[in-house]
Amino acid sequence: MANHKRNRHKRSRRSKKSGLVPGTPVFVGEKKTEEIKITVIDYDAENFGIREVAKAHDCLPYKDKPAVTWINVDGLHDVAAVEEICGHYGIHPLVIEDILNTEQRPKLDLYDDYLYIVLKMLTYNPAAKELKVEQASIILGSNYVITFQEDIGDVFDSIRDRIKFNKGRIRKAGADYLAYSLMDAVVDNYFKVLENIGEEIEMIEDELVANPKPETLKKIHSLKREMIFLRKSVWPLREIIGSLEREETALIEKSTSIYLRDLYDHTIQVIDSVETYRDMISGMLDVYLSSISNRMNEVMKVLTIFAAIFIPLTFIAGVYGMNFNTGRSPFNMPELDWYFGYPFALGLMATVAITMLFFFKRKKWF
Repeated sequence: MANHKRNRHKRSRRSKKSGLVPGTPVFVGEKKTEEIKITVIDYDAENFGIREVAKAHDCLPYKDKPAVTWINVDGLHDVAAVEEICGHYGIHPLVIEDILNTEQRPKLDLYDDYLYIVLKMLTYNPAAKELKVEQASIILGSNYVITFQEDIGDVFDSIRDRIKFNKGRIRKAGADYLAYSLMDAVVDNYFKVLENIGEEIEMIEDELVANPKPETLKKIHSLKREMIFLRKSVWPLREIIGSLEREETALIEKSTSIYLRDLYDHTIQVIDSVETYRDMISGMLDVYLSSISNRMNEVMKVLTIFAAIFIPLTFIAGVYGMNFNTGRSPFNMPELDWYFGYPFALGLMATVAITMLFFFKRKKWF
């Protein structure tokens, strides 16, 4: 499996923030040149509207509307646009700083009139076996939700369809239910990512049994890194959802708390799957090392058997290669004068070799 989709050579470094005043907006992420995309969806039980705005100030009038407003920003490299939107909605400078820093740990910050949530949105490309990591920031207000993403494209299409076609209770509920739905979509996509990783684990297990190779070890280490990252993304999410469920805030309706409890259960299931896969991958590493060791033992056993067979043959050949003069003494290798001396030596070697092979076979050493 490939590593996370992160181009380290084209990323703004966190070190640029060193020495700056807290709350200074500095983009930390992959550099882009295209313009950001801002989409505004406003709805209630009876009405629905969606539009893509060209400039950040075009979405500002929606703040005072009674309907629920969802402002989605794709792209964080336009710092001025992010500042303008957040400034109009009264978002704290420290939150703006966190939005622009795409290396944030998933977390929840509670303010007087809004909540700030950071998630890691993961998508998996089965063809390239690539896990794409993207930070998603969610700001929940009394009648609005603002989401900030690094790139165009997300896992929220099902939410947009439910709003557009008035499916379920999302159009009848408030902004808190929309924020819950967005988090639920992120968590549900974790299950899809885990399914793909599970299939990859099964393929590697088959490869381990059939014919483990050095490339297999690379795949195992890559999977291990993926699971470590998944664990770092999911464990804080459990704390976030648990806090949302427990906190007494006017921004979360009691009717939504029930759904948050269900989302908490889903998060626990994801964590259980991640831990199970981590154990399986650790076991696969042990199996790989054992397989390589067993293969080496088999090779060494065959070489040892050949060496054991050729030791007496070498001894016989060495004895008959000394060429003592039989004219001097009858004890000086009389076989040298035999008519069948050479065939006798070869036959003796063959007899010894066959006897040893039979003995090894009977002992089941090969």
